[in-house]
Amino acid sequence: MTTENDPTFCPYCQTKMLRILLPVESNWGTGMQYVCFNDECSYFVKGWEHTKKTMNKPASYRHHYHPETGRKGPLAVWSRAALRDLIVPEDRED
Repeated sequence: MTTENDPTFCPYCQTKMLRILLPVESNWGTGMQYVCFNDECSYFVKGWEHTKKTMNKPASYRHHYHPETGRKGPLAVWSRAALRDLIVPEDRED
């Protein structure tokens, strides 16, 4: 399988995305999701300007993939560090 066919690689920067475990109270869905935490990713970098221009908010978004639903797209973040505390090591089984 190539990175372009593997949904756990970011389609914008081809970086392997990291797994996060969302808290039960989140409205982003449940279970594990993959998120691109590459701060140089064009999707994340351009998101700051786009969100400021369209919503007048200091925020951006990171590309994410939800393996249970197949959903892909933006996941809002308010800082470079946002959601990093939810990263789950690849060797952890959940």
